[in-house]
Amino acid sequence: MPELEWRTPAIADLMAIVDYISDDNPDAALALMEEIQDKGAQLPAHPKRCRPGRVEGTRELVVRPNYIVVYTETPMAVTVLRVLHAAQMWP
Repeated sequence: MPELEWRTPAIADLMAIVDYISDDNPDAALALMEEIQDKGAQLPAHPKRCRPGRVEGTRELVVRPNYIVVYTETPMAVTVLRVLHAAQMWP
């Protein structure tokens, strides 16, 4: 099974989202962070289950309607590139 890797921009995205939400609701921020991490952790077992990404060579895991995990996959690794709010454009 491939390894799961988180790139620095993806970690920064996740922390920024959590920080923003925690200003109003720390419990909701923590729950969202855990949901994103838990669903991301399942990607190595089924990397092709998510939709093709808007950028060629990527795939997108929709965690909630407004939060998307952008990743690539190879036989050796699933690499999380970004964690975006659906309103954000990538790259």
